[in-house]
Amino acid sequence: MPTQTFFNLPEAKQQIIIEKSLEQFANHSYEAVSISRIVQEARIAKGSFYQYFEGKEDLYLYLVDIGIARQKSFIENADLPPIENGFFPYLRSLLKTGLDFQISHPHFTQILFRLPNYGDIPFRDEVFHRTKAVSIAFIKEKIEYAIALGQLPKYLNPDMVAFMIVTLGNELRQFIPRHLGIKVEKLVKEDTPLDVNAINQTLDDFVSTLEKGIGKD
Repeated sequence: MPTQTFFNLPEAKQQIIIEKSLEQFANHSYEAVSISRIVQEARIAKGSFYQYFEGKEDLYLYLVDIGIARQKSFIENADLPPIENGFFPYLRSLLKTGLDFQISHPHFTQILFRLPNYGDIPFRDEVFHRTKAVSIAFIKEKIEYAIALGQLPKYLNPDMVAFMIVTLGNELRQFIPRHLGIKVEKLVKEDTPLDVNAINQTLDDFVSTLEKGIGKD
């Protein structure tokens, strides 16, 4: 977490440091990113950097927190169907909105997903913990509301169901590239075309499996 000294900076200066840091982490491995390069790009003294952050890990985790907040805001402002119309249509739309966020925010996609999953982040468990905890809390609230509305059965354990949905949803990030033959890099580059329809169909299949279950009729 940044120090108060960082938050005392003008907002425009904070934003420059954030943007330059994002660019570096999004375009290089964690090991290859250097504080020297970041401060050069942001035009601040290296000594000043350490008045703002403890080090590279502290900076990265701050970017993770910003990315989580941006994604939450993106979802809250999306035109999702009301849960009153059905929990599973809502979940389907929610997952597709998450995909929209990743496509439209490639740098945060790198920070939140690609580097922790495929890169050399030495503290990946902490990144997963932060992203997963927020997602589980969000989904749990929706599940409890759906149960209260009668959209889901009362015998469900909201904590367990939220954990299952988020965990399986996270694993889709591993499954989709293999299933569709997509190179990981293509998921995060702005100028790389994606077969969004194929990805959305995979999300549809995932939600349908949750809705119908895997037992016999």
